[in-house]
Amino acid sequence: MREANMIPETTNEAEDYKLNVEVPETAHAVSTDSWLQAGFVLTTGVNSVFVLGYSGTIMVPLGWIGGVVGLLLATVLSLNANMILAKLHEHGGKRHIRYRDLAAQIYGRRAYTITWGMQYVNLFMINIGFLILGGSALKACFAVFNYEHTMKLPYCIAITGFACALFAISTLHLSALRVWLGCSTVLGLIYIIVACVLAAKDGINAPPRDYSIHGKSSSRIFTTIGASANLVFAFNTGMLPEIQATVREPAVKNMLKALYFQFTVGVVPMFAITFIGYWAYGAATPNICLIV
Repeated sequence: MREANMIPETTNEAEDYKLNVEVPETAHAVSTDSWLQAGFVLTTGVNSVFVLGYSGTIMVPLGWIGGVVGLLLATVLSLNANMILAKLHEHGGKRHIRYRDLAAQIYGRRAYTITWGMQYVNLFMINIGFLILGGSALKACFAVFNYEHTMKLPYCIAITGFACALFAISTLHLSALRVWLGCSTVLGLIYIIVACVLAAKDGINAPPRDYSIHGKSSSRIFTTIGASANLVFAFNTGMLPEIQATVREPAVKNMLKALYFQFTVGVVPMFAITFIGYWAYGAATPNICLIV
């Protein structure tokens, strides 16, 4: 019998592979998407609205050397970790389409419960951040068109949350993101390109900036820890096995292609806005670049 981690190269091997690797029953679509679609899912996740804040939350506390080295190191380490996780997708001759299933296969039933809890806490916190930033952006748009009356932030967050809930209900599984994924990619590129252009314009017209790291030694320790946490968060997928479950066979080989796409082409927009934003504003870079 073929080892679970071997990758078929020919059509006959692919057919044997389908027979030898068990796919669990699930309501979600499995083995329906190309590696490129999975790559775009990962890329749009990395280039979310949070990238507008990396200039202030990563570069300002760490400076040019620490920030650049930290981001490059985080990229390499995250790619390596995700590659290891992707290769475990078929551990034990079975496709593990959920994070908790893989944890249970390797570490036992207790790991299933712990992983389930930690994964949903992680996703909950990420989505709370999206709602707050989305509400803040909606309030800013409202203020642009209505100077006399400004809608309160909680109302804007509630509207954003309602819109997100409708989208989640209408999107039954990851494979159903096809059209929406294209819209997200286009809109994401638009706001990142606009942010880069505006920041570059400000940087060209601005006087020399201060790139030194400010604060006392004690406060710098905490800001450095916070910046390091942001480095880890920047590449946090949170649901890699679930995304890999949608990829066609051979799942491991195709998922590795998606990861290579994410960590090469996919990180360029994030690096661009992070470095251009810090170059333009220096130590005065706000935590949410070009939003406040």
